[in-house]
Amino acid sequence: MPEPSPTPVRRGRLFRFGAALVVLLAVAGYLAVQYLTGGTGEPKCTVVSGKDDGASYEFTTEQAVNAATITAVGTNRGMPERAVTIALATALQESALRNIRHGDRDSLGLFQQRPSQGWGTEREIMDPTYAAGEFYKHLDKVRDYEDLPLTVAAQRVQRSGFPDAYAKHEPDATLLAAALTGRAAATLTCEGRQEVRAGGPDAVRAALVRDFGRDAFQEVGAEMAGAASEAPRDDTSTSSSAPSASSAASRPASPAATAGGTGGRRTLTLPVPRTSEAEGGERRRGWVLAHWAVANSAALRVEQVSYAGRVWTSGSRDSGWRTDGSAGSAAPGGRSNTEAVRIVTGQ
Repeated sequence: MPEPSPTPVRRGRLFRFGAALVVLLAVAGYLAVQYLTGGTGEPKCTVVSGKDDGASYEFTTEQAVNAATITAVGTNRGMPERAVTIALATALQESALRNIRHGDRDSLGLFQQRPSQGWGTEREIMDPTYAAGEFYKHLDKVRDYEDLPLTVAAQRVQRSGFPDAYAKHEPDATLLAAALTGRAAATLTCEGRQEVRAGGPDAVRAALVRDFGRDAFQEVGAEMAGAASEAPRDDTSTSSSAPSASSAASRPASPAATAGGTGGRRTLTLPVPRTSEAEGGERRRGWVLAHWAVANSAALRVEQVSYAGRVWTSGSRDSGWRTDGSAGSAAPGGRSNTEAVRIVTGQ
């Protein structure tokens, strides 16, 4: 006598069990991939206080790129750290540091600037570099803005209907500004997946010009240019000489032409001009570039950044800055790592 077939109830239970098992295996596989690639979800960045007081702020890589752009534009214009703090707090309130295409009436972008109010065209306002420049241009016209409460200074630029709202972002903006202006060394880190789009030294160079401006790259140092022509490179290397920084204290160093390595990795060396402490200090200017590179690491496929005896590596479980064992050796071009920021990128 043949064995009776399973009842409908039993078949339903088996189906639900099988479906649950498939979902569980899929989730386990996803978590395993995220663990192995250094991420546990959406990539994030963290900035911590340089005062060891436990203060920190966590944000996304998209926000990090925009914060780095806002800061780079400010430093390139010679604006003080207080101006950068005001700008970052304003963008945190207006757009959460996201370049959005909507807002109140015709407001757009990081600072929710309005074309109808003379801030520029829609296309211009949606360019973070342009938008930041316009904010600083208006802030610079506010008399004694460095001595004003942040809410007052921001409101005189923005003319917001909620002027007190900027205050709640001041602690986070202060942490970001300290890191991105280079005052607080080795305080910004990012982790997680890198974007799929192409990166490499050329993309880093283009982004540097985008954020810091072409005026920051006027001279080619003979030492660096000569070393670039002698730097080891493979058959696919596309490096070329790029100008160095101007003598303005607020401006960054230039991307020197050094590419090489194996496995599709490239190294870009950014010489940091020797400056006096009165001008802001060599180390501070170097950390502006180093933190900028980390903030842009996901978008530009930056795998490693080293400066001043510290090194940050993308995707590692410990994404913090650690001591660089090669800090005492000369970087490409004959400069030690304390005098140049080195950025290692993927293909």
